[in-house]
Amino acid sequence: MEYAGTQMQPVLELRGISKSFGSIKANNNVDLELRRGEILALLGENGSGKTTLMNMVAGIYFPDEGQILINGEEVVIRSPKDAFDHKIGMIHQHFKLVDLFSAAENIVLGVNDGSKYNIKNVNERVRELCDRYGFNIDPKEKIHEMSVSQKQTVEILKVLYRGADILILDEPTAVLTPQETAKLFDVLRRMKADGKSIIIITHKLHEVLSISDRVAVLRKGEHIATVNTAESTESSLTEMMVGKKISLNIDRPEPKDTVWRLTVSHLSGLNEEGLPVLNDVTFSANGGEILGIAGIAGSGQRELLEAIAGIYNPDSGEILYNDPKTGETVNLRKKTPLQIRELGVRLSFVPEDRLGMGLVGSMDITDNVMLRSYRNGPLNLLDRGTPRQLAQDIVDDLSVVTPNLRTPVSRLSGGNVQKILVGREIASAPSLLMAAYPVRGLDINSSYAIYNLLNEQKSHGVAVLFVGEDLDVLLALSDRLLVLNSGRVAGIVDPRCATKEEVGFLMTKSHDEGSDSADDGTEGGAL
Repeated sequence: MEYAGTQMQPVLELRGISKSFGSIKANNNVDLELRRGEILALLGENGSGKTTLMNMVAGIYFPDEGQILINGEEVVIRSPKDAFDHKIGMIHQHFKLVDLFSAAENIVLGVNDGSKYNIKNVNERVRELCDRYGFNIDPKEKIHEMSVSQKQTVEILKVLYRGADILILDEPTAVLTPQETAKLFDVLRRMKADGKSIIIITHKLHEVLSISDRVAVLRKGEHIATVNTAESTESSLTEMMVGKKISLNIDRPEPKDTVWRLTVSHLSGLNEEGLPVLNDVTFSANGGEILGIAGIAGSGQRELLEAIAGIYNPDSGEILYNDPKTGETVNLRKKTPLQIRELGVRLSFVPEDRLGMGLVGSMDITDNVMLRSYRNGPLNLLDRGTPRQLAQDIVDDLSVVTPNLRTPVSRLSGGNVQKILVGREIASAPSLLMAAYPVRGLDINSSYAIYNLLNEQKSHGVAVLFVGEDLDVLLALSDRLLVLNSGRVAGIVDPRCATKEEVGFLMTKSHDEGSDSADDGTEGGAL
């Protein structure tokens, strides 16, 4: 064992764990250990087997081979209930909460401890947990009234309420602001000091270096090494993940020969519940630049891009587009989604359910590429050669792991499905490309391939609207950064000058504070 000299007894040990799905070996003879009172980061490229491995610890999958030991004794975990019996709880990336229930009701849901249900006692125990670890949650508040970070807090409290001493967090900071991430990390450090053992799955290397004590790296389903965080760097961790050295610098070439491409003017609209989701949004985008769009989840990013693409119909405002083919100004609000696409406006929106929007799981890679071109001719005379070559280019450029182009996309890992979804739109030669969360959940190597493709589109004179979750990336890649807050433009800043903290403040401030720190959204003001 790597740390045989230590006297510290592992609370969790995995020995020779293997798991296959058909001909695909997700994990191969993995050895891993977690110590009491430590935070262990789990790193690896998409498809390296991180989530599969943790799902076996959490009782969602059962290993084909190997042993799981808790406090030195072998255990059998066949279900999440078995995992909870061994004080193991996993907080998944996608929350499993009942919106109409309160926080306390969600936390106690499914708990059968033999005592009579008493919501007053539950509320009191939840408050005790909040005080102990520094959570800021009202047990009586309904889930649908909460922010994303509050919902995540409820998920963490659910496993703590059940007595978990080993916690597994899957991409916990994916949709958090820097301030919310800092608060979460403070909580995790308190839990660590209380003797809890924590595994955190994340692709953000700077967070790994900030929060973890050790880092375990998986590559192609195998455990490469476990190293001390204090002795590691982003470069060394990346090299272990990928198997070779890669540059971690995000290029931002200066915009050249920019041309006005789009103006959104006083755009306002409601969501399905009749609540404002866009409020007087105004900005411009130019060909030959990347306009980043930042905001916490639910701030109107999706509705804004869908309005430009003709999918969402706002109540008021204009969307003026400069057609590069004719030089004419077109109001996209008067066009159908198909007409807008034919003008060269493409939307690549990566949802949480990648197969729920844009791709058909039962179809192979080539046929999914053909979904964008089937209108070009009669169905019985479709040109399959061009889409097949395009599919092969996407597989090659983005390193999609697939047996062949005939493989149904439902059999690919989530990250590889995402590469196909994003690559298809980028490869369509747009004049305005809207890329929303294109690297959501992707490993660092694949993410940098996407960043390079976006820069390539920028160099070709394309106007790129880039909605991202990682402020470090938004600040490094964008030429200008638009910040949305509750459907409003909180400011448009110069990413070369702005800090994460300043952008995070714009993302979260109330509308009656800090009004002097942002411009009116019409041009690229700087903080």
